[in-house]
Amino acid sequence: MKSYKPYTKSRRHMTTLPYKKLLSGDRPFKSLVAGKKQNAGRNADGRVTTRHQGGGHKKRFRDVDFKYDKKNVPARVETVEYDPYRTGFVSRVVYADGERRYVLAPKDLKVGDNFIVSEDAPVSVGNRLPLGKIPTGTFVYNIELQVGAGARLVRSAGNYAEVIAHDAGYAQVKLPSTEVRKVSDLCWASIGAVGNEESRLVNFGKAGRSRWMGIRPTVRGTAMNPVDHPHGGGEGRQGRGLRRAKSMWGKPTGKGQKTRTPKKYSNSHIVSRRKVGKKG
Repeated sequence: MKSYKPYTKSRRHMTTLPYKKLLSGDRPFKSLVAGKKQNAGRNADGRVTTRHQGGGHKKRFRDVDFKYDKKNVPARVETVEYDPYRTGFVSRVVYADGERRYVLAPKDLKVGDNFIVSEDAPVSVGNRLPLGKIPTGTFVYNIELQVGAGARLVRSAGNYAEVIAHDAGYAQVKLPSTEVRKVSDLCWASIGAVGNEESRLVNFGKAGRSRWMGIRPTVRGTAMNPVDHPHGGGEGRQGRGLRRAKSMWGKPTGKGQKTRTPKKYSNSHIVSRRKVGKKG
């Protein structure tokens, strides 16, 4: 991590990643980059559906390949680049037939290294193969939930899941949340872990840097009026006055309470629920 001399109060604890050491220094590949409208957490009706989003620096969208539908064609890593839309880095790869794509950069895969997407691929970092062909104890990322739909799970910086069992056409995968989940053996996954594991150690240092990232302020419920939040009201600084914490809409939240939809369609695929609290 890169730290700074505290010549202002906000600089004292600010840290950044040493990008010159981690990235290859290449500019984004023009045909794989496009503009993207910033919705500021609003849906098609203009209503806020995700709070605390808005503003931020203008960004260009990298078209990252999560389907990996070019099978049995070797690929070589050309670059390692920053992606403003995700915590992990992306790599520009060139396939043997000349096509270039962006993929999520795994840990320990450097410029010049090769990988392949194949059912018969060896179990080595960057290679992608069906979960049924991956031995237990292997770390994986970019995991599909439906065959051919593209990677959905384990895509954030430093994350990995572990294949812990195979049974009746399913692989049991332990996710970063500690949940153990059944995923079809026919679904594909990449070997290794997502790169840039130091991302979680970054300290923004000041409120303005959060705004640059498009993160708007979060107001505590206890600081609101009763009409705005179940925790609001009271003279001076008060406790919430409720046995269990609630969200703005009265739903249970935080402090070890279960918030998952009781009748969610994927409940039958969960072998072991996630453990609440600090991981590791």
